[in-house]
Amino acid sequence: MPDLKAAIVPVTPFQQNCAIVWDEATKRGVVVDPGGDVERIREAIAGQGVKVERILLTHGHIAHAGGAAALREGLSAEGAPVPIEGPDERDRFLLDGLERQGQAYGIAGVRNVLPDRWLAQGDAVDIGGHAFQVLHCPGHTPGHLVFFSEAQRFALVGDVLFKGSVGRTAFPYGDGAALIRSIREKLFPLGDDVAFLCGHGPGSTLGSERRTNPYAGEGVR
Repeated sequence: MPDLKAAIVPVTPFQQNCAIVWDEATKRGVVVDPGGDVERIREAIAGQGVKVERILLTHGHIAHAGGAAALREGLSAEGAPVPIEGPDERDRFLLDGLERQGQAYGIAGVRNVLPDRWLAQGDAVDIGGHAFQVLHCPGHTPGHLVFFSEAQRFALVGDVLFKGSVGRTAFPYGDGAALIRSIREKLFPLGDDVAFLCGHGPGSTLGSERRTNPYAGEGVR
């Protein structure tokens, strides 16, 4: 990833990997999945000297979207409006229920959020001047998205795939079979050399997970 840099800011009691991704030459970038702890995220942005141009959401769970409204408001107050883009509109019910999720988990300051732009399969988003494809990868949630750069051989996969694991589907709206299809039919074909950042824990490569992942790899039938 020679042109892009990324910094991980663990947020919320779920230790979600909020990612700041930017072009090192221009310092233009995005924040991906600001689940909470907004002041910590803003300190990290300032520390890296990044000009945030948009906020991207992979899906609508509180750990990934709970701080999006507050971050948009704070960053936009400093200059040009900072839009929120994503997820797929099939996660609208989750974004409409963020405050309830916060109450259920005892997390204060969570606000419902409406993106400035819903995203869908086939769309593209700009990260510091680099084009990322939008892939709809349902299963963990109905509207979960992945952002992939062909040129950088890099993906932001949210809670679809982890190092040695996959996203949970034990929700009324979860779909385990759809999740495995998303991984095998949309992610693995991108190429073994593709590195990824995920929503929790360390990143990996698609090749490593294809070969060894005990839930979605080649050894699983």
